[in-house]
Amino acid sequence: MNDISWSRRSFLIANYLFLGGLAVLCIMPMVHVLAISFSSSTAAEGNMVKLLPVDFTLNAYRFALTKPEFLNSFTITAQRMLLGVSMNLLMTILIAYPLAKESHAFKWRNFYVWAFVLTMLFGGGLIPTYMIVNMTGLIDSIWALVLPGAVPVFNVVLLLNFFRTLPKELEEAAYIDGASHLRTLWHVYLPLSKPALATITLFISVGHWNEWFHGILYMNSPAHYPLSSYLQNMVVMPNSDLLSSTDYEAIAKINQRTLKAAQIFLAALPILLLYPFLQKYFVKGIVLGSVKE
Repeated sequence: MNDISWSRRSFLIANYLFLGGLAVLCIMPMVHVLAISFSSSTAAEGNMVKLLPVDFTLNAYRFALTKPEFLNSFTITAQRMLLGVSMNLLMTILIAYPLAKESHAFKWRNFYVWAFVLTMLFGGGLIPTYMIVNMTGLIDSIWALVLPGAVPVFNVVLLLNFFRTLPKELEEAAYIDGASHLRTLWHVYLPLSKPALATITLFISVGHWNEWFHGILYMNSPAHYPLSSYLQNMVVMPNSDLLSSTDYEAIAKINQRTLKAAQIFLAALPILLLYPFLQKYFVKGIVLGSVKE
C-alpha cells in the first residue's frame, strides 16, 4: 500500500466515494418506504415521513398478516417456487449442455440455438397463450404458473456460454474413462458451474416470487392466487371476494401509502433473505462467459 502513487490513491478514494454514494442512493428509497410502512396514516398522508417512522404502528402489517387469505397465498407461492425453480433449473441444464457442444459434435446445434433465440424475440401473444393454457386444462391450477415458462431461454443462453468456457480437456478425460454424457454433466460440468447455477437460481426465484400477472390471468378463483397476485388485488384494485366488511373498515383506517409500503416489504423480504446465501456465487456468476484464470 505504501508503494501506491498519489494519483492511484486519489483514484481509489474518488472511486470509493462514488460507489458509496451510489449505494446510499439505492438504500435510501428502501429505508424511506420501510419508514412509511411503520408510520401512522396521518403521518404518511401529510408527507411527514422521511427516513424514520412517525407515530410507529404495525397496523399495515397486522392487516395483511392476520388474514387467512394471505397465509393461503403464501403457501401457493411456496409451492410455485418449489416446482418452478426445480423445473426451470432442470430444463435449463438439460438444454444448455448439448447446445454448448461444437457444431461437429452436435449436428443440429445451430438450428436449435436459433429456434430458442427466436422465442426470445417473437411470442404468440397473450390471447393464443391463454387459449393453449385453457385447452390443456391448466386453468386454475398451480401448473398454469409453472409450465408455460418451463424453459427460460435467457438463462439457457447464460448457462451454455458458461459451459463453453470450461476446459474441454476435463470432458475428454471423462469420456476416456468411460463416462456417459449424463455422468459427465453431473460429475464434471455441474460442480464447476456453481457460480452460474447460483446466479440463475436467483434470477428464477425472483421471477417466480414477484410475478403477479399470470396468477390473475390464469386463476378463476382468488383462493388460488399466489402472494404477489393477492397483494396486487388488495392494494391496487381490491377484490370483493378477498375482502369482508371488517376488512373494508380496516382499509378505511389504513392509508394506502402505508399499505403499499408494507406489501412491498412483505413481497421482497424472502428474496432479501435468500440473497446473502447466494451472494458468494453471484459475484462470480455475473461475469458469465468472461475469461477465466
